[in-house]
Amino acid sequence: MKGRPFLAVLLMVALLALGLGWGGWWLLWKRGPMQLQHHTLTIPRAARFVPRQAPLSLFIFSDGEQPVDYARAVAPLRQREGATKAVERLRDGAFAAAGLNYHDELAGWLAPEISLSLFDAPGHEPGSSWLLVLSSKDEEGARRFLQRFWQSRSLAGSGLQISQYRGMGLISGRGALVGRDPVPLATALVQDDLVLIASGRTTLERALDVSQIDALNEAGLAPLKEGVEQLGEGMALLVARSEAFSPWLGLPNIQSPDASVDPLLVGTLHPNGRQLEFQGVLHVDEAPMSSSPETGAPVRDALATETLLLKGLGGESQSLALLRNPAALLAQPWLKPLVQAITSPPGSGPLPLQLAGVDPGVLLVSQAPEGWLLGTSQQTPRPEALEAPLAAEGLIDAPLEVDGETVTVWTRLGARQGAGDQLQAVVSGWWRPLDGVAWWGGNLALLRHQSAGRSVLARQQQLEDLDRPEAPLRWALGEEAATPLLMHWSPWTRLTTVAGGPLAKGLESLSLALEPADSTVRWTARIAFAAPPHG
Repeated sequence: MKGRPFLAVLLMVALLALGLGWGGWWLLWKRGPMQLQHHTLTIPRAARFVPRQAPLSLFIFSDGEQPVDYARAVAPLRQREGATKAVERLRDGAFAAAGLNYHDELAGWLAPEISLSLFDAPGHEPGSSWLLVLSSKDEEGARRFLQRFWQSRSLAGSGLQISQYRGMGLISGRGALVGRDPVPLATALVQDDLVLIASGRTTLERALDVSQIDALNEAGLAPLKEGVEQLGEGMALLVARSEAFSPWLGLPNIQSPDASVDPLLVGTLHPNGRQLEFQGVLHVDEAPMSSSPETGAPVRDALATETLLLKGLGGESQSLALLRNPAALLAQPWLKPLVQAITSPPGSGPLPLQLAGVDPGVLLVSQAPEGWLLGTSQQTPRPEALEAPLAAEGLIDAPLEVDGETVTVWTRLGARQGAGDQLQAVVSGWWRPLDGVAWWGGNLALLRHQSAGRSVLARQQQLEDLDRPEAPLRWALGEEAATPLLMHWSPWTRLTTVAGGPLAKGLESLSLALEPADSTVRWTARIAFAAPPHG
C-alpha cells in the first residue's frame, strides 16, 4: 500500500515529461523550416490593398530566413552550403530588384507575408507601377524601418511630403531606392505592422481606397477564395490576369469565349523535400478542353489504352507524354504551342504533328536519343487517314517486310550522299500494330529497338507521382529534356538573373499535368532536384 503514492507520483512525473516533450516537439514543428511544406493557404492580408485590375500579384507566406533554413534542412550534407547560398542569392537579389537591401534594411524586423503587385501605367512599360507590402514582427520594427528608409533617401537629396489620407500618414517624394535613380515613392504604415511602399502617391492612394471595399480588391475576389480552398497548401500564392500571361509568366495568351470575362490564374508554390510543386487553377467561363474524355466509359477506355501503351513501350525516354484527344487539344489556340512542343520535336518531320491532329483517342509520345516513338489505339487513327496530308508533304507510304512482319513505311526521295544526282528513299516514319495498340516511329532502327520491350520506369514513375490519372495532358521530362526547356522559359531566366547564377544545377526532372473541370483548368508542375551521387 505504501508503494502506491510513490507510483502515482512517478506516473505524474512521466506524464508531465511526456507532455512537455510533446509540446516542445509541436512548437519546433510549427516554427521550424519544414513547416513551409504544410502551410495552409489563407486569403493574404495584403490582398485588401491590391486592386482587382492588377495584372500580377505574388504573396509569399514566409519571412526572409525561412526559405534559407528550409534549403539547409532538406539539402544533402555535401550540397548544404551551396543550396543555402543559392537561396540567399535569390532572396537578396529579389529585394535588390525592388531597391531594398535585405541585410541592412529588412532582416531585423521582417515577418511572414510579403507581397508584390504589378500594374500597367498608361504610357509606361508593363509593371512600371507597383505596390510592395511588408509585414513586421512588431510595430517598432516597422516604424524604425520607415524612419531610416526616408532618412537615408532624404540625405540623398529627396524632398519629402508628409500628409494624411483616409486617416493614415503618408510620406511621399522623389526618392532613390538602393542602386537606382530617383523615382516617385510613397509609403504608409497600416495597423502598425504593415508597411506599404508604392511607386508614387497615386498608386498608394488607390491601394488605400480599394482596401475599404471588398468588391474592388483581390481579397474579395471569388475565384481567389475558390482557388485557396481548392489548392489547400502552399508557401506562395500567385494571382495573374491574362495581360500578365505572356510578358511575365511566359504563357500563351488565353482569350475567354465570353469577351466580358477576363481569364484569371490562381497558383501556389509548394516545396516538398527536394521538389518544388506548382499548382494552379485557371478560371475561364467555359472549359477549353471540354471535348476531352470526362467520366465513365471513355475514361476507363483511355486508362486501358494507356496501360497497354506503357507496358509495350521499349527503351528509356528522355521525355514521355500521354495526351487524350490531342486533336481537340491542338484546336485550342492557347494549348497549341505546348502540344506542338510535345509532339513535334526538332527534326521529327511532319508525321508526329499530323498524327496528333487527327487522333481523337490516346496518344503516347516518347523521345529518346534513338528518335521519337508514338503509340495510339490500333483502331484509330489508321495510316489511311494520314495518306493525303503526308503526300502533300512529299511522303509516300509503302509496305515493308521487317523480321517477317509487314510494316507501313513513309519515305521521301533524297540525294544519295557521294553519288552525284542519284536518288534514294529516306525513311521518315513507320506504322506497326502490336498487341492491341499501334506504334509509330521515326526510323527502322527504332522499330527493332522498340521490339526489345525494355522498361521506362523513370518517366513512368514521374507520371504516376503527379497523381492526375484523368488529366488529358501529362508530360514527364528527364534532365536532358527539362534543362533546355526551362532555360528558355522567361520566368526562369528572370529568376536566374535575380539570383546572379544558374538555377538548373542539380535539376533531375520536370513533370506537368493539365486537367479541365467545369469552368476551370487545374494544372500541376513539379521540378525535382537530384541528390548527389554516393562515393
